[in-house]
Amino acid sequence: MRTLGTGGPAVSDLGLGCMGMSDFYGPADTSESIATIHAALDAGITLLDTGDFYGMGHNELLIRQALEGRSRDDVLISVKFGAQRDHDGNWLGYDGRPAAVKTSLAYTLRRLGTDHVDVYRIARVDPDVPIEETVGAIAEEVAKGRVRHVGLSEAGAETIRRAHAVHPIADVQLEYSLLSRGIERDVLPACRELGVGVTAYGVLSRGLLSGHWSKDRELGAGDFRAVSPRFSGDNLAHNLTLVAALRALAEAKGVTVAQLAVAWVLARGEDIVPLVGARRRERLAEALGALEVRLSAEDLAAVEAAVPEGAAAGARYAEAQMSMLDSER
Repeated sequence: MRTLGTGGPAVSDLGLGCMGMSDFYGPADTSESIATIHAALDAGITLLDTGDFYGMGHNELLIRQALEGRSRDDVLISVKFGAQRDHDGNWLGYDGRPAAVKTSLAYTLRRLGTDHVDVYRIARVDPDVPIEETVGAIAEEVAKGRVRHVGLSEAGAETIRRAHAVHPIADVQLEYSLLSRGIERDVLPACRELGVGVTAYGVLSRGLLSGHWSKDRELGAGDFRAVSPRFSGDNLAHNLTLVAALRALAEAKGVTVAQLAVAWVLARGEDIVPLVGARRRERLAEALGALEVRLSAEDLAAVEAAVPEGAAAGARYAEAQMSMLDSER
């Protein structure tokens, strides 16, 4: 178990990111998704991460279905809100107004079939609404018992400090992997200064570090990786050479590439909780194997030599989405 920040809840060493079960990676099988959630809970994972815009509410309804007959107190549900999307899934911006906070939460609680959310956070900082107002509105819901802890997502160091001054922030959700280490410059030090935890998503860089990707893989309809810079053309070819170097180290340790990549994130600090985005039980089982991997100082040095900081080719997102990241400013 790890703790989300100095004052946050205790959670399992790994969390389950449920986004891909409803959106962004193409079609998913509902029965297999529910079976995967059940397998995660049975294996001791206590943290489920979702967003109210994943499948336009589908992901929250899926989690509700998966949790039927199980104790709500055994699970921590982390929810992102605020993303505005149209019927076709296009991004329209983010809404962090207090009224939007309260409305979004009311709908989320109804879809989840619960009386509280364990961690509530805006998916991206709304540039038109002071973060103090957004966090202040969530804090009011904490006082009413409908939210247990306040989080942030993709927030920069200064924003984290301002938000934390309004109400203690349990954790900040940030992309963090061998291919995405930008948070180490300013954001991670700020979190540690304030006692704020990090839930790390994209620990396998959306499949690039899974060890199962190839340059010939065809992407189905609705898979956003088809327009992701890191999965395009020469960028993909370069990034796969990094994976090949990592594979050699993994094989020498008798583990998979994915397990080595997740183990590296686990080793970055007890205040970091990796989220694995497994959509199938077999991938979940592989990710859980990372908990058994022990990396020595020499192992860590070898991993970082194989995939040096800043070695990835291509940005994390397309330009329009990168512009929405407060953490990148």
